[in-house]
Amino acid sequence: MTTYLPAPTGPPPATHVPPPDEREPTTRRRLQFFDRVKILVVIAVVLAFAVAKRHADIPVMPLGDVIREQLRAKQWLLWAAGLEVVRQLHYLMSERSPRYHRFWTRQVWGRWERRMSTLNPWLRFRLGRLFRVGVFVTIASFCLAFIWHVAPVEALIQAPSKLWRNAFSPVSGLPFIIEISLTLMLAMGQFAAIFWFMSRGGVDTYMPNEVKTRFSDVWGQDKVLAKVRENIVFLEKPELIEAKGGHVPGGILLWGPPGTGKTLMAEAVAGETGRPYVFVDPGAFQNMFFGVGILKVKGLFRKLRKLALRYGGVIVFFDEADSLGSRRTGTDGGFGNPGGQRAGFEAPHQCNGLHYVSHDTASRAAGSVRAASTTPLPPAPSGLRGFVATGMGGGGMGTLQALLTELSGLKKPRGWMSRRIRSFLTMPPRQPPKYRLLVMMATNLPEALDEALLRPGRIDRIYKVDYPTLEGRKRTFDGYLDRVQHQISTEQVERIALMSPRASGAVIKDVVNEALIIAMRNGRDTVIWPDLLEAKQMKTHGMPDDVHPMALERHGVAIHEACHAVAMYRLKRREMIDIATIEPRGPVGGFVSPVPLEEPGFPWRRLQEDDVITFLASLAGERYFYDGDNSVGVGGDLRASTAIVMSMLGFSAMGKTVASHGVFGAIDGDPVRTDFARQVEEHLQALLARATELVAGNRRFVLAIAHALERHKTVSGEDVQAIFTGGKGPIVDGAWYQTEDFLQAYEAYHAGALAAHRSQGKLQLPLPAPFDAAITASSSSALPPPPPPVGAGRNGGAPS
Repeated sequence: MTTYLPAPTGPPPATHVPPPDEREPTTRRRLQFFDRVKILVVIAVVLAFAVAKRHADIPVMPLGDVIREQLRAKQWLLWAAGLEVVRQLHYLMSERSPRYHRFWTRQVWGRWERRMSTLNPWLRFRLGRLFRVGVFVTIASFCLAFIWHVAPVEALIQAPSKLWRNAFSPVSGLPFIIEISLTLMLAMGQFAAIFWFMSRGGVDTYMPNEVKTRFSDVWGQDKVLAKVRENIVFLEKPELIEAKGGHVPGGILLWGPPGTGKTLMAEAVAGETGRPYVFVDPGAFQNMFFGVGILKVKGLFRKLRKLALRYGGVIVFFDEADSLGSRRTGTDGGFGNPGGQRAGFEAPHQCNGLHYVSHDTASRAAGSVRAASTTPLPPAPSGLRGFVATGMGGGGMGTLQALLTELSGLKKPRGWMSRRIRSFLTMPPRQPPKYRLLVMMATNLPEALDEALLRPGRIDRIYKVDYPTLEGRKRTFDGYLDRVQHQISTEQVERIALMSPRASGAVIKDVVNEALIIAMRNGRDTVIWPDLLEAKQMKTHGMPDDVHPMALERHGVAIHEACHAVAMYRLKRREMIDIATIEPRGPVGGFVSPVPLEEPGFPWRRLQEDDVITFLASLAGERYFYDGDNSVGVGGDLRASTAIVMSMLGFSAMGKTVASHGVFGAIDGDPVRTDFARQVEEHLQALLARATELVAGNRRFVLAIAHALERHKTVSGEDVQAIFTGGKGPIVDGAWYQTEDFLQAYEAYHAGALAAHRSQGKLQLPLPAPFDAAITASSSSALPPPPPPVGAGRNGGAPS
């Protein structure tokens, strides 16, 4: 696999040798007197109890004989006492002699650990488990031998038959303590079985070579993919960074809009590495009963540790991580980041100046904004959505805390044998193996994740998986088109990619699939350009309603949308028209949809004013063509225009004032608010005048686009361009719209519509139909397109 780390230059760096740990004590910590004699005291008490019981059974037997008899019968107690004396002498030497302590910790046990560390971690785990089972069986055999008065080996052989026979005999021969133990174990086993059953599900494990996804299947995310490859390099060759004193990053958060390839990228990581891939369902830790989620978390990481030891690493992927790791409190985002807006998740197109000031100043500034009154703010960007803390962490109380503990607790000594028995034998606690876990999480709500989950050590790297760029969209379209038969040229792929500015990989895949369905519906197996264009428009804008408005209403909507189209074409040089339609879709009677010609950047004043003029063109056009009258259909345009102008003047210093009105604690009737409303109205009136001038100067083209909309209901941006240039579009021949015959015919049609509007009657005139464009183009009545009006751009939205 290709390594994306920079190649070293010059002489090879020296291997990093960690310095000796100065915190390691030179001698063993001294024990208290009680800790030193407690086991000897227990042995003495047991022996004294046995002597007293024997003397009570045979009172005539001298006490000395009883003691000698019990010492012979219970020699194992003497051996245990002797071993304890030796152990305490060993402790005493280690507490007082640094050399003796260093010899045992470094030469004896240290050498043993170094030799065992050369074994495979999975083999060490299997041997350790086998050793623990052997210790348990040995202790059990000695206990049963003591009860049944037989040899330990014989007790081990007879144990299954005796236990089974005594457990089900009418008069049980088992000791009372064992009967009670079995009863308790049965009762506890029922609860354990219930919780075990409820804790199943939600976690899918894929073994190596079961995942076929590779990095070559992830298109349009090359920048993020290159960063993720580094984590794979460190996962497979951890010595590259650990030998230099670093550590392997163990957690990745992929955040971004839905459908951009986050899950696909995690599958590609598992496929490239050949490691087990564990997929955690978003609802895996949400349960009815308290504590089940905690059991699931602990069971999951127990499985991950075993898989990591067995296969040398494992990839675990938490999809929709916000369902589990939601924030517990509504705290701020930390230093320099007040207001809960955390680093890495800032809203686009804003300069966060709070990063440049002190923490106190930033807190005061953010507090002033939060303490603002009811002054309406413009719509917040998607990155600043509000969040209400739940206090429980999506999976229920304790589930998130269990996840945090497991993520940060993988380096602690685990197991009773490692922490207790080794300490009893004066062995230093064995550190756990380095579990090679790559934790990957994905979410489209990063602001909802708990701060503790995102700290370094748990999630070390945070990558935004955004919508693909133009080149990424082209590559994605090419990839999915290669899977079907098609006749789509490279230029058409570039055009459809340009017309899909915020299309994710999932959307592009769906568009290509829908184009194939359209081709099959038309009796073809090959996708052609009209199929792809129809599929894109249907997926972007939805299916039109089956509504047929009256001719007079249809004409009014066509004039309304034609004014938008003309303003957009003349003013917007960085955008092109995608489609213009008068077909109703839900509450929308018609619309003109643009697509950007380049990646969006900071909106400047001129660009925002062009947006407002485009919105106000509908009001200007209706008043211009209907003698000062207008419909309620301009209400949405006015709301958008007002919001943009309020944001410009009140928050971006694009008016007469510099102060941000979001900080003022204004109330109704306040002079500040009254003056601000007056400024907004004056600015809107000035832009409305410019929109009226633009519509009047392009009257011919407004009528031409309105006719095309009435005739075809929906036209593409290429058709709008053909109307302006006199060329030929996919469904519109623009040559006829350049003739005087068209203008006279449609002016008469509009005059009839205006008369019907005044009298509240019906429009009786038929819609003018175009005739032979070739005859029209060669006739003397053909007119060149008029020059653009003053203040408007030339051919603004059309591609050069």
